[in-house]
Amino acid sequence: MANINTGAVAAGADNIVLAVFAIVFGVFWLSLGDATIKHLSTGFVLWQIFVMRSLVALPFLLLFMVIAIGGVRLMPARPGWAALRSLLLVFSWVAYYAALPHLQLSLAAAAFYTAPIFMVLLSPVLLGDRVGRLGWVAVLIGFLGVVLILRPEASDFNLYALLPLVAALLYALAVILTRTHCRQEHPLTLTLAFKLAFILVGGLGAMTASTGAFGSEPHFLSAPWTPMGMLEWLAMLLLAGAILAGSIGAAVAYQSGPPRIIGVFDFSYVGFSALWGILIFSEVPDAASLLGLGLIIFSGVLTVRR
Repeated sequence: MANINTGAVAAGADNIVLAVFAIVFGVFWLSLGDATIKHLSTGFVLWQIFVMRSLVALPFLLLFMVIAIGGVRLMPARPGWAALRSLLLVFSWVAYYAALPHLQLSLAAAAFYTAPIFMVLLSPVLLGDRVGRLGWVAVLIGFLGVVLILRPEASDFNLYALLPLVAALLYALAVILTRTHCRQEHPLTLTLAFKLAFILVGGLGAMTASTGAFGSEPHFLSAPWTPMGMLEWLAMLLLAGAILAGSIGAAVAYQSGPPRIIGVFDFSYVGFSALWGILIFSEVPDAASLLGLGLIIFSGVLTVRR
């Protein structure tokens, strides 16, 4: 989802047009970046993508913090909570990206966008919020959509389809933590912590993979580090630009307009993912999967609008 780096809310009147443009712009680039990662999954190891994408993005982020914004603190006011939030988000993306080589992009995206359902289920326990009748209706509709996509009774049931749900749960926890403990942090400060966590986890993952802990057969988690030529560096530059554009676009959107409106347009990520799936991978979901995808989007819209 796009609002991975929202933090402190800027004061001032809402600018709905700017907010909608920013969120659609952000999720366009995020979805393109994720489609690129799915394409690269046959030649790169996930940990290398994490490290190199963040290392390429880091100088641009720091330059933006120092020059374009000015006065943004590098160290979070509550570093422990910011670190925990960053790790939850990073492992959310680990689960999501690990599923991409094995799933249609649009279905993985739809399953990941069940995060609002998990937020509804977790909010009474962690925030003391009341769910309400509409919230439970949204949960039921979203659950039916998940069943249609996963079809656990089918003979060709893909266990990898559960990974985006794990990613959605971790993402929901990170969003709740952002609301409760990181609300006053500047979005760019949280973005910096997020990037550093990617580098840390990517480095540890690469070292773990070298020990054979992920299996001896090379795959997206255990393949050897790929030598970087011109095309590989261009791919990392694209991924770095996509994650920066998505993160900053989301931050601008959620600071410029009400979340109940912006959250609806956040779901355009699923539509863009379906488009990239068709154009890049020739993936066309069947009728049941399309119905499930639609139910999850409808459920998410109900959740963010309630």
